Amino acid sequence: MSSYFDIAEYQSRLDRAAARCRELEIDALLITPGPDLRYLVGYHAHASERLTCLVVSANGPNRLIIPTLERGTALASPLSELDIELIPWEETENPYQLAASVLTTARRVAVDDRMWAIKAYYLREHMPKAHQVPAGPVMNELRMVKSAAEIIELQAAGAAIDRVHEQVPQFLKVGRTEREIASRIAEAIAVEHEQADFVIVAAGPNSASPHHLPSNRRLQDGDVVVIDIGGTTATGYCSDSTRTYSMGEPSADFASEYAELLSAQLRATASVKPGVSCESVDAIARNALTAADLGDFFLHRIGHGIGLETHEEPYMVAGNPHKLVEGNAFSIEPGFYREGVAGARIEDIVVCGPDGPILCNDRPRELLIVEGDS
Repeated sequence: MSSYFDIAEYQSRLDRAAARCRELEIDALLITPGPDLRYLVGYHAHASERLTCLVVSANGPNRLIIPTLERGTALASPLSELDIELIPWEETENPYQLAASVLTTARRVAVDDRMWAIKAYYLREHMPKAHQVPAGPVMNELRMVKSAAEIIELQAAGAAIDRVHEQVPQFLKVGRTEREIASRIAEAIAVEHEQADFVIVAAGPNSASPHHLPSNRRLQDGDVVVIDIGGTTATGYCSDSTRTYSMGEPSADFASEYAELLSAQLRATASVKPGVSCESVDAIARNALTAADLGDFFLHRIGHGIGLETHEEPYMVAGNPHKLVEGNAFSIEPGFYREGVAGARIEDIVVCGPDGPILCNDRPRELLIVEGDS
């Protein structure tokens, strides 16, 4: 599978970015290595102290200021087929002066949200008449509406992490530490993806900590184990999925609470369609858990957008009135966490389709019973 999209896709993104700049009265976008650069031109650049900066002008032309030693890498990406002027700089040159020289009339520039602070500072120092604003209002608007090609990549990422979850029961053995299990899972993620991004293995009382870091605690009979894992594929698109496992039969009370959690997750997922607000999806799950006396144990938003980053717009949280549109992609991951006792979470990646949800994950969502000696 290619790690790039068609050139037409990248050109469309550049054109839409420029159009959005004109709407917001921004003269240019200044994009350094990171997800925004990869999104716009397919160049997965190395982030370093040397300045690489894509200048997307509201009214053209577009330029890339780049260290000479990285010119070949840039030309190996789709960037070489786009109408972008390369401006290489030598080690003894000042790249910030170069940036200023192509933006002499700019009065309002947008710097990408992941730009190193020192680079934003030097750009401001060399362009004192250009007011800096965040590029988020431009880039987030574009990136949170996935194209058909991006949805295919997210589905592939979801299938990849599903294959890892399918292997998880063989890693869960009484006596193994969370760290040992996490290491085996990370290896499996790397096989199915380009890289492993994160592994949460939270067993027993640790399962009540949503972002628990794997420890030396050993699995015991009766433990609940929350496994939240994700990776990045060759195209740069992320996976993120959580399933909850039980080492042997759980208590009747926990099984009952988990059934309520599953119902809340399924109801929130079913509510997804164009026009529904992010906060209402959160409320559906939250209200269901509150009715089951679990609302006080649901400690986080129901979800986050996903794409070239594991967490991006739109955020599925109370207070976010954004109305879903076709192509929005995000997690739905309600949970409950009884501190010092146990917790549970179910997480799928969902895309808002024209008539309802498109699921990127297909593993069973029920509590998965694992025998300790499996």
